[in-house]
Amino acid sequence: MKPANHAGFLLRDVPRHPIEARVIWGHNRGQKLRNARIGGIMAVLTVTQIRNAKPTDKPHRLFDGGGLYLEVMPTGARYWRLKYRHAGKEKRLALGVFPAVSLLDARKGREDARTLLRAGTDPGAVRQADKRRALLATEDTLEAIAREWLAMQEKKLASTTFAKAKWTLEALVFPWLGALPIATITAPDLLAVLRRIEARGAHETAHRTKARCGQVFRYAIATGRATRDPAADLRGALAPVVSRNFASITDANEIGELLRTLENYSGQHVTRCALKLSPLVFVRPGELRKAQWSEVDFGKAQWRIPATRMKMGEEHVVPLSTQALAVLGDLRPLTGHGPYLFPSLRSSREPMSENTVNAALRRMGYDKNTMTGHGFRALASTRLNEMGWAPDVIERQLAHAERNKVRAAYNRASYMTERVKMMQVWADYLDALRDSTGKVVVMRKKSSS
Repeated sequence: MKPANHAGFLLRDVPRHPIEARVIWGHNRGQKLRNARIGGIMAVLTVTQIRNAKPTDKPHRLFDGGGLYLEVMPTGARYWRLKYRHAGKEKRLALGVFPAVSLLDARKGREDARTLLRAGTDPGAVRQADKRRALLATEDTLEAIAREWLAMQEKKLASTTFAKAKWTLEALVFPWLGALPIATITAPDLLAVLRRIEARGAHETAHRTKARCGQVFRYAIATGRATRDPAADLRGALAPVVSRNFASITDANEIGELLRTLENYSGQHVTRCALKLSPLVFVRPGELRKAQWSEVDFGKAQWRIPATRMKMGEEHVVPLSTQALAVLGDLRPLTGHGPYLFPSLRSSREPMSENTVNAALRRMGYDKNTMTGHGFRALASTRLNEMGWAPDVIERQLAHAERNKVRAAYNRASYMTERVKMMQVWADYLDALRDSTGKVVVMRKKSSS
């Protein structure tokens, strides 16, 4: 190991005699040292020597003492470097390019580094920290950090959820706060944006926007670009959201009438199939309209919805009853040549519009306060609970989140047999309601005892 002086510089780079000329290493071999000291270090180089240094086929160095040297590249470029030791390791520090950084500037850089080394600080680490702060100063706006956060979430969130998060930030937040440094945004700044959303009656959207902003602020805190989450200071500042359920028919006789109406729908056959399949599978409308033939396994009687399309971000299996398979068999000759079960009327490469099912219900006389596409989920949940099926089985088939991860994994494995039975009993029950012609049908889960 090469010996080092108390400031961390290699002793071989410090001239040992103040007057006598000595041989130095590299391109300056044989050059006589001048009797001049800079900060206690014998100065070697002159500006004339630097300007006259000729490039060679390999990089070579001109030493100035105290670890400072000029590296002359074959291209003619001249780079100031500082060689030093810290924590027992030899290191290099770039001090700039000559002539933009003069000889005097380079020597000042050496003295600054010596000061840091005497205090036990690595000047290279300080340089990296300075660079990071400079970089963050240009990328610390709310929009820049939010887009960085969005890029990380794109693979974690379901496509629909990600699209909503992106739209929320781009449409409702960026126009007013996007250009501000995130560390300067206060709770009143954020509240003003949320009040604007509240003013148009979108209270739930205001709360969701606050939550998204909170996620971005917490990410900024974790990455060192903010110290506080102003969204957390707004607890209780927004008007509460009045909970509402999607309109749904749950009375047995009314369900029977609805099913007969769906059976006789006179519009597009693809839409008719979507309407008939909705109560049989009771998935979310977005999951239904984007269903793809590649996800359907007729042999196993399953429809496997990939995690990317699920609200909770994990794959969901829908057991298919014989009635559901019959609807799909009727539909396949018409749309099976394309990717989607229910393609758009404009292009088979795009899914059905999100308004198609609701619009069909309206044409059949069901207004938005009576029945919606999402209402088929409430319809199934209500009746299945009344039929005596275990709530955990129903909730799992509805693809509601299980907060306990261990229990969720257990549920996925243990409830499938029950779910297969339940889906077939449910389809049979719907058939009975449809054919009941006004008589109340009671069909309870058979006891396993």
